[in-house]
Amino acid sequence: MHPQHETEAAYQRAAFVARESYGRLVAYLATRWGDLAAAEDALSAAFVAALERWPRTGVPERPESWLLTVARRKLVDSARHAALRDRPEIVAALGDAALDQSAPPPALPDERIRLMLVCAHPAIDAKIRPALILQAVLGLEAKGMASAFLVSAETMTKRLVRAKAKIRAAGLRFEEPTASDMPGRLHALLEAIYAAYFLGREGAVSDGDVHDQLRDEALYLARVVATALPTAAEALGFLALLTFCEARRLAQINTAGAFVPLLEQDAGTWDVALMREGYLLLERAVAQGEIGPFQLEAAIQAAHCYRARSGTVPWGEITLLYQALVTRYPTIGSRVGCAVATAHAEGDPSNGLAMLNAIDPEAVRTYQPFWVALWHLHTMRGDNTQARSCLLRALSLTTHPRLQAYLRTRLRLYDHSAAGEEPGNGAL
Repeated sequence: MHPQHETEAAYQRAAFVARESYGRLVAYLATRWGDLAAAEDALSAAFVAALERWPRTGVPERPESWLLTVARRKLVDSARHAALRDRPEIVAALGDAALDQSAPPPALPDERIRLMLVCAHPAIDAKIRPALILQAVLGLEAKGMASAFLVSAETMTKRLVRAKAKIRAAGLRFEEPTASDMPGRLHALLEAIYAAYFLGREGAVSDGDVHDQLRDEALYLARVVATALPTAAEALGFLALLTFCEARRLAQINTAGAFVPLLEQDAGTWDVALMREGYLLLERAVAQGEIGPFQLEAAIQAAHCYRARSGTVPWGEITLLYQALVTRYPTIGSRVGCAVATAHAEGDPSNGLAMLNAIDPEAVRTYQPFWVALWHLHTMRGDNTQARSCLLRALSLTTHPRLQAYLRTRLRLYDHSAAGEEPGNGAL
């Protein structure tokens, strides 16, 4: 093989291992070292070493074991330099830093759930817990997560640094939380997986494989949590929510490769088996008698999936579910969804528009779904001037090629309206 091709192959292999094993490795190291930031730094150094060495020596037979060995050495070295020789129990917990590469790789228990629960500790600012979990377990960068949490990349970075310092300074336990600890931490854990799923799903609309892996990882973690906590209603409801979303995922892009919003999708193409699984999971969740936000969101998605059987969207039921969600958990997303559902249920966008206009303008300034919803309702009212303005704003807030293409197609219809064309229905 040509040397340049060998180098490229080594880099690709390192990138693949990073995506596949980052979360397991950092969780394994952090739970033993008690310092998340140090574990991340050591693992990053191991990946740098791999990129420097593997192109020359070839990818080792057990790359995950190789990375773990190098990261262990980095941690032990840092402990020595920090005069932590009086803590031999930490070095012992990590194992022999000179791990024999010819030996079988060590058993790496999947400790990501434990690490996620540590990151969801009540001592950590609630605003940063989901993002901290995403970075610690999935290796996502602050810049890539910032928009999902409606903050700047700089703000996100500072919050993450403070949170990791809090874990180290407070000596937060890397242990299984007690039963009384679980309810408060579970929501942050599920929020993080939810964000990972949609970051992956939306990214896959434009970028493909890498984001598909993120979506798959989120689905895997959702199933792990639901299996580990079979009586936790929200864990079951959350898995139901993702299952309903997955049932419709392939219909999001048509055979021409164009984006198709929910209300324009052919319900006959939705995955019947996944929808059936979602309904069963939701029934199990509701039977627990503890209604939470993810169960309500799952119920909303279940109602949308009802169109596959009836041919119609039960907007009245969806509106009631959104009202319950907004009453208990008034997030921006739930308020936007409630406004759209209300407009459809009433057959008049007036109240829906009033609900959107009541939201703090600063809170939705860069929230793209808000501008899509506003465009949709102005279109329902027949106000093409306002609709076009909102559509332009929505277009400016997305970088996904397929979404941009869809919005530009709708925009061209407004530009041609003088010729008697309808500007489109603004379907979401």
